[in-house]
Amino acid sequence: MPDYDLIAILGPTASGKTTLAVALADRLGGEIISADSRQVYRRMDLGTGKDLQDYIVGGRKIPYHLIDIAEPGTKYNVFEYQRDFLQAYDAIKARGRMPVVCGGTGLYLEAVLSGYRLLPVPENPPLRAALAGKPLEELTELLKGYKTLHNTTDVDTPKRAIRAIEIEEYYRHAPAEERPFPRLKSLVVGVSIDREERRARISRRLRQRLDEGMVDEVRRLLDEGIAPDDLTYYGLEYKYLTLHVTGQLTYDEMVRQLEIAIHQFAKRQMTWFRGMERRGHVIHWVDAQMPTVEQVETILQLLEGGTSMT
Repeated sequence: MPDYDLIAILGPTASGKTTLAVALADRLGGEIISADSRQVYRRMDLGTGKDLQDYIVGGRKIPYHLIDIAEPGTKYNVFEYQRDFLQAYDAIKARGRMPVVCGGTGLYLEAVLSGYRLLPVPENPPLRAALAGKPLEELTELLKGYKTLHNTTDVDTPKRAIRAIEIEEYYRHAPAEERPFPRLKSLVVGVSIDREERRARISRRLRQRLDEGMVDEVRRLLDEGIAPDDLTYYGLEYKYLTLHVTGQLTYDEMVRQLEIAIHQFAKRQMTWFRGMERRGHVIHWVDAQMPTVEQVETILQLLEGGTSMT
């Protein structure tokens, strides 16, 4: 087994990172740990792009973790992710297998690769009251004023931005030093995709998921009694589809605005990953258009070469 505790596969949406991670796990006898902030939710399948069929290779199901572990309407966070990641990681290592963490949520990835020390953050009603009604643009500017790290990638609704500010404000006054997290020797691989190819894949995949029933998925979630505000909190597909289902956007308006939002989201993901490199993480980039088998061989060569940890 290679001399690494963990392999991380990251990349923007529609880059093919899951296919690569699964193929690599298959070659190494590994298991996948998802690093996606929305795939944790049950019954939110098409909108989060779970593509669970991708975890089957040659008729073999590759084990995966941290998908479908929370109920829609709840607000899973990075503190819970660290906790659940460690449980999955320890169980995989105990079986003598290689953990392969895969995803596009930069904060989740960096929280485990850098070993952040985090504590659960309680709600701050006075702060929420003071920020209520402020536009997203103003809240985003406020968030940029904090020196500590937060996942601005997913902050695309005022509710999420207020929660992000709440978290940053809490850590400003209560730095978390009591919760240790192990430093893992990690090989980090990024899937690099040309901007135009990425845009084409995003547009094609969006239309495919709409054809597969993404609007009906949101209707079912609302019919379960999940509040529209709770669905829009998750942003992207759930924000725009909920606005459409509740009559605030026409179908064509929804598709147009959602497509733009996903393109912007992918751009923010890449900005985050470049920021990780500036913060000292070594990311080995492989071309998204390279055949998967060649991508896997490239990573196996990196493993055998004993590349230094991030």
